[in-house]
Amino acid sequence: MAPIFVQQAAFLCQSSESLVKMLDADDPAEWKRIHREIKTCEVQGDALLTEFREQLSERLLGSLGRTDLTTVAMSMDDCLDVIKDASKAILIYNPRKIDPQLRDLAQIIHSEAVALRELMPMLWNIRHKATAITLQCDRVTELEHAADDAYEEYIGFIFSEEEDFREMTKYKNLAELFEKATDSEKHVADCVRLMVLRFLHE
Repeated sequence: MAPIFVQQAAFLCQSSESLVKMLDADDPAEWKRIHREIKTCEVQGDALLTEFREQLSERLLGSLGRTDLTTVAMSMDDCLDVIKDASKAILIYNPRKIDPQLRDLAQIIHSEAVALRELMPMLWNIRHKATAITLQCDRVTELEHAADDAYEEYIGFIFSEEEDFREMTKYKNLAELFEKATDSEKHVADCVRLMVLRFLHE
């Protein structure tokens, strides 16, 4: 079971890193290539979730219950879906430019993914790693709060600086998807945090 969680987190890191690279590119053909990479990660993530469900039994798995594990696995799969949707939106909207604020949001998405990748191996030693797990969850929360601030500042920026309403709508929608991705990664950390609290109070 542990390798599946670790691999899910690895796919999340890979797809978020690809999203950052997508925003560094200015060629629609390159966007398409990178989107295919992200979509491949998402498809592989779906396969992992299926494998997880097949392995899951009714009994407790070590210190962790099946409901907690299922919630974490599904939450990470949701993250992959949102990142795929964000990359697809770039292709659909074909924005005139990629503002540095969008790049910053993409980098926060990737930083959260890295934190989750470091977190997942700890779950199978939850008794001795509870404090480290909680600190890592706090790190994800801090990044999500930074993303909220960056998102709000960017929305204010485009409404004051962008005169083309169509382009403004594109940037706004992309920012919303990116912010949704940071929220979805924080949700994973929140699920892990609840799992630790439940374990400690049993």
